[in-house]
Amino acid sequence: MAKALDLEEQEQLDQLKHFWKKYGNLISWLLIVVLGGYAAWNGYQYWQRDQATKAAVLFDEVERAVMAGDVARVERSFADMKEKFGGTHYAHQAAMLSAKSLQAKDKADAARAALKWVAESAPDPAYRDIARLRLSALLLDAGSNDEALTQLSAPFTPAMAGLAADLRGDILQVKGQKSEAVTAYQIAWQQLSDSPDYRRLVQAKLNALGVDPEAVGPPTATGSAK
Repeated sequence: MAKALDLEEQEQLDQLKHFWKKYGNLISWLLIVVLGGYAAWNGYQYWQRDQATKAAVLFDEVERAVMAGDVARVERSFADMKEKFGGTHYAHQAAMLSAKSLQAKDKADAARAALKWVAESAPDPAYRDIARLRLSALLLDAGSNDEALTQLSAPFTPAMAGLAADLRGDILQVKGQKSEAVTAYQIAWQQLSDSPDYRRLVQAKLNALGVDPEAVGPPTATGSAK
């Protein structure tokens, strides 16, 4: 009986050896891939946390520089942030904060460059929209009306579309394109229905141009410049 069990165990062992000989390398590589992927994922998560922590520290430096009104320090700390952590939300927040400070210190070119970087590189559409609106307003102040309109030419998210249409109307009015400005303001008035205070401001602009938005139908054009 013992001998029969020994033979059965030997047969099972032989089958196991045969199986391992046939599939052992494949199993080993699968384990390496799975464990390697798990290790890489953990490593990536750690790297992201580490990057976010370091970016937050550098953002604090940008914020302190802005509060101190130190333009050179603002430019230096933002440049460091952009170079080292350009893919983080902190970098885009720092860019918009820096732009506001630089504009206040008569560094308009640097302010516009910071906003343009956010408008072109931020993964979050909300950041891109805010940057495009601010950049367009700065270009309008600088008299670069066509460039300002270009920043407003691409679609905006629904939350920002009304503000973009209102700003487009301002630019078109400055350019002397009254009918196009009216159309843009009408679009803004329609889209700002959830913002009564801002809507009243747009209505005042329309009234000044001889238009009552409540007495006319919805605009038929997009209000964009040619």
